[in-house]
Amino acid sequence: MGITLGINIPKLAIIAVLLFAVLTVIWLTRRRSSPKDPNEIERLRRLDVYRRGRIVAAEIVGLLEPESSMGSQDARQPLAVVYKYEVAGVTYEVSQDVSSLPPSVVSGCSPGSQSASVRYDPKAPTNSIIACEDWSGI
Repeated sequence: MGITLGINIPKLAIIAVLLFAVLTVIWLTRRRSSPKDPNEIERLRRLDVYRRGRIVAAEIVGLLEPESSMGSQDARQPLAVVYKYEVAGVTYEVSQDVSSLPPSVVSGCSPGSQSASVRYDPKAPTNSIIACEDWSGI
């Protein structure tokens, strides 16, 4: 007196496995076919460190600035900020490309004794930022 659908269990299992395989192939194809731009990958890395990172004191060591053209001395945004910080007794000296960030994020940045804040990934302390789209430690 049971209700039958006309499909037995082995056929249903085969259909389910085939459907899963087709969906997996489609997902993998779409994932591989759209490589991300390197600038987008870097932006996503900065935002990830911003969200998950711990804050520690740092010192700005230097700036990599664009070459002056025709002797102009106008204030320009640096291309990279070199900074150092210490985590668990280990000192890291790294640089971050800040040329793609808004000028207001890195304004007033100068090397020397200027202190700053750095966010770093607790699982990989070398992965750090001194500024991103939503935060600046300068």
